[in-house]
Amino acid sequence: MRSKNFVSLIIIIVSFTSCSVLHKNLTNLNKTKWIHGTGDCKNNIDPPIQIVQLNYNTWVLRQNKCINYEAPFLFLFLGNKKALLMDTGATEDENKFPLYATVRKIIDNWEKKSGIKVSLVVAHTHAHSDHTAADGQFKNKENTTVAGLTVEEVTSFFKIENWPLKNSTIDLGDRILEIIPIPGHQDASVAVYDYETKILLSGDSFYPGRLYIHDWLSFKLSIERLTEFTTNHTISYLLGNHIEMTNKPGKDYPTGTTFQPFEHILPLKVRDLKELNKALIKIGDKPQYEVHNSFIIYPK
Repeated sequence: MRSKNFVSLIIIIVSFTSCSVLHKNLTNLNKTKWIHGTGDCKNNIDPPIQIVQLNYNTWVLRQNKCINYEAPFLFLFLGNKKALLMDTGATEDENKFPLYATVRKIIDNWEKKSGIKVSLVVAHTHAHSDHTAADGQFKNKENTTVAGLTVEEVTSFFKIENWPLKNSTIDLGDRILEIIPIPGHQDASVAVYDYETKILLSGDSFYPGRLYIHDWLSFKLSIERLTEFTTNHTISYLLGNHIEMTNKPGKDYPTGTTFQPFEHILPLKVRDLKELNKALIKIGDKPQYEVHNSFIIYPK
């Protein structure tokens, strides 16, 4: 009898430990196959939104390239009080791009499993339309807040003091995310660091593609600050908003491409960010176009 109880106890302990480890483990985004469009979009059968669950309370979404060639990535974080959706994609029409319904389903399922009710916060890595188009799907929805897009609105919403030199945090309920101002690509650009999964979102400021730079000096300072941040924090994944590079070093897909069968992987490395920072320092204060293996410095 004692032996059976001991075995049962071991099974319970192993099961609990396995669940705990599972919750900490992340999906391998270096091997994730994303929907990447088709040669003829009339025959495209991909879903409008690809959903990849990173861990038990984090999701990465990608928009179908045949709905919009930008095919931006979006990110959903759930805490014990709030859910945070970063960006709303490139298409307003909920019939073509049912983002609200998709996010609501994820949250509803999570609430049923966890027994926790959360409010939804919608914010943005920056204000460009390919990341804000579906904001209207969320406005005036129950228990949902949509953050503004200007520097003043972003600063107020996240309670950022001394923009862009100071960071701030948002607490989703036992889950802290750090908001890092990184203007340069766009005036209100921010990076987001999740202390739970250790992922760092870099928006359109850093991703495997063409790094369009609106304000060169601000961009240089932002990348310097972001690089410094990575030296003091563990980074599991460094994730931007698009994939424009092919899997051939230094080769990108043309703007407007709706079929990318040989894409670069989504995550970049901290060493890639350091490479960008060193390149910007070397270039100096005069904007310069420069091709690297996993990204292209592209002044506008």
